[in-house]
Amino acid sequence: MKTYNNQYILLLLSAVLLLGASCKKNLDINNDPNNPPLERATPYVLFPPAVMSTVSCAGTDGAVIGGIWSQYWTQSNASNQYKTIDAYNIQRTDYNALYTQMFSGALQDYSLMLKLCDSLHDYSFGLMGTVMKAYSYQILVDLYDQVPYQEAFGGLNQLQPKFDRGDSIYSWLLRDLDIALSKDLTVTILDENAAQDIIYKGDMDKWVKFANTLKLKMYLRMVNVNPTLARTKITELINSGAEFLTDVDASYSTFKDAPGQDNPLYESNIRSLNTTTNIRASYTMMSWLQKNKDSRMNKIFRAPGAARGVYYGINQGDFTSLSPTYNVAAIFRQTPLDTAYLISRAETNLMLAEADERYFGGTKAKAYYDAGVQAAFQQYKLSADTFIQAGRVYAYPTGATFDKKLEAIITQKWASFPGTHALEGFLEQNRTGYPKYSPVYSTDPSYIPGQLVYSRNGVTGAGKFPKRLVFPDVERSRNSNTPAEVPIYQKVWWAL
Repeated sequence: MKTYNNQYILLLLSAVLLLGASCKKNLDINNDPNNPPLERATPYVLFPPAVMSTVSCAGTDGAVIGGIWSQYWTQSNASNQYKTIDAYNIQRTDYNALYTQMFSGALQDYSLMLKLCDSLHDYSFGLMGTVMKAYSYQILVDLYDQVPYQEAFGGLNQLQPKFDRGDSIYSWLLRDLDIALSKDLTVTILDENAAQDIIYKGDMDKWVKFANTLKLKMYLRMVNVNPTLARTKITELINSGAEFLTDVDASYSTFKDAPGQDNPLYESNIRSLNTTTNIRASYTMMSWLQKNKDSRMNKIFRAPGAARGVYYGINQGDFTSLSPTYNVAAIFRQTPLDTAYLISRAETNLMLAEADERYFGGTKAKAYYDAGVQAAFQQYKLSADTFIQAGRVYAYPTGATFDKKLEAIITQKWASFPGTHALEGFLEQNRTGYPKYSPVYSTDPSYIPGQLVYSRNGVTGAGKFPKRLVFPDVERSRNSNTPAEVPIYQKVWWAL
């Protein structure tokens, strides 16, 4: 973990300057001597760049890793950038910025911001900071299982923070969310401060929905390891009348088509690499979309001109192949103005569908499911009407077993993530087992479209799919408390 000087230099860079900053770059924005010192810190100047640090880390390394391991896309056979991800061969020195920059950027700033909010009795920005801190920490816990929490920001007083268990961190984050939600959030936010809320512009009703939705998501993560607690807390939450993000996304969309001001994944994967073809459609997802005649196909992917409108996918991890169709395989669509999502309406409604099936007899599950699928299509300005009607390909299996219903819900959630939150597709597969793992590779005639296959060039051993990331070498070399390394196919604490 990065260590800090006694004097913490503020993140007073304009949020605009950070909008497209790749998490893979060294955003050493805490050490700018031109920025004011600690005594001039306010929650309002800390919050925008902290949010953009979270968005950047989740939207660059997180998106690429999640997208490849969820098999939305795969490494092009004509390039090399992401071969280690596709081969499940990530080492201590690979893709560490998600970890290091989340701590040195987002979480360091949320930590200071929340201390300032306490001293100012600013409960509104306190809730904002608490939500974003919990959101950011959840990503780290879900990928690394254990990370520093209680001793994370001790500066020179704590250069080797101890690591805390993931389940303990979840408990602390949920406690903090409850405390923040219990405060008086009715005080009017000054216009100049509301402008620094780059997510909801000071709309606290939406922040409460975001907090409730994040709590629901975290409790659903626990269904395999602590089913009693998950049931109790989810039923309490829903029975309390809590509102969720069913009608509004948690997202950021004010990007520009300019270096450093565009969508983080576009900046990292296209502008910085100066190519549009580094990641191409995985046959896993492409075959599923084609099988279902899904109208989102040409919104998620584009066929190169040489393919003349025919959509090809690359079999997952088959980047050493010389197959001629791979040269014209469909390309994942990206623009510099793409919205960066934290939690989408589609994800929220599908979470509620699952919760309703698990704990409320499924009386509202179909309505939530339909709303979730519809929202997923609406992200591309499409309608799901012809897909979710009775007898159609995505109709909710009302009379089926719980497992079949859960498979339908999670499969549609998986299908909603490639353009919104690819990392979440990988994490949810770890939690639920959906989409299922295929017993055969995707070239086999018996392959079922949409099932995940073991990478053609995987190095972990057949069937040993990735479940986590390894701790960065910079952490292991500087912090003697870093846990012993485990293989990336060992599951994290909440996984199936």
